[in-house]
Amino acid sequence: MIRTVTPAPIYLTFDDGPDPRWTPEILDVLAVAGVHATFFAIGSQARRYPTLVRRASAEGHEIANHTLDHRHPWTMSATAARRQVRDGAVALADILGYAPRLYRAPHGRRRACMVEEAMTCGETPVHWNLSAVDWGPLGTSQRIARRLQRVRANDVVLMHDGCNRHNRPGDLLRALPGFLDELRRRQLQPALL
Repeated sequence: MIRTVTPAPIYLTFDDGPDPRWTPEILDVLAVAGVHATFFAIGSQARRYPTLVRRASAEGHEIANHTLDHRHPWTMSATAARRQVRDGAVALADILGYAPRLYRAPHGRRRACMVEEAMTCGETPVHWNLSAVDWGPLGTSQRIARRLQRVRANDVVLMHDGCNRHNRPGDLLRALPGFLDELRRRQLQPALL
């Protein structure tokens, strides 16, 4: 009897886009590998580059809410924080014609009022358990590649397609094709959240 091995799922996520330079390149790499990811888009960026949001959606990727302006959750009033979540969802819905179903807190800093607002908007809050650390001085392509080698079944992997001041999507792009090849060899299948 021939036994087939079912690949184990992992979940690739990209934050802080869309970015006119980096998002198309990341979409191209994902297309070549034949995998899908979840893009946590900043609403104001999505409004600037709606064609990129529509392209990602048309190619089978999930578009999710990363607030309107990516403000740090702890630097604003509860009313402003709730508005950031709600307005981010509206921006994406206006572009896509449907409401996003997932939400991720900016800077990974969860705040109860924002989680509550996301759930009121019908969004499921999503965090990550493995970060590529593709930002700042530790965000070199070699270090990103080493961190991504730690991926295991069912991991939610954080990466960035938008610069947002300190992210390094160019370094991520140098590591991404090899990472996707390694997933195939290890029988890990990227899936949507």
